[in-house]
Amino acid sequence: MDLSGALSPHPDGCLIALEVSPNARRSRFPDGFNPWRRTIGCAITAPPVEGRANRAVIELVAATLGVKRAQVEVISGGTSSLKRILVRGKSPGDLLPLLRIRDDDEEQR
Repeated sequence: MDLSGALSPHPDGCLIALEVSPNARRSRFPDGFNPWRRTIGCAITAPPVEGRANRAVIELVAATLGVKRAQVEVISGGTSSLKRILVRGKSPGDLLPLLRIRDDDEEQR
């Protein structure tokens, strides 16, 4: 699956287009790819209440990509399931291999 359509360069790093599913049974990122919306799925167990879902997305993305939470920020979609996440200090070329490895691992399960 080609996840590159969800990544775009930003002056401060890389933007990732996400489609978040809160209240999931388990947290998972990446959780598929929507080619029509060009978004990567992100399932989280947190509810979409009082910013809990956004904090869970930041923690999961940071852990998956091996960056500090301070490097990950919700740029748009704070109250929507469609979000744009900025990963500071990383380029799309840095992140794509990490996302592909993780996606391949999930598909083998």
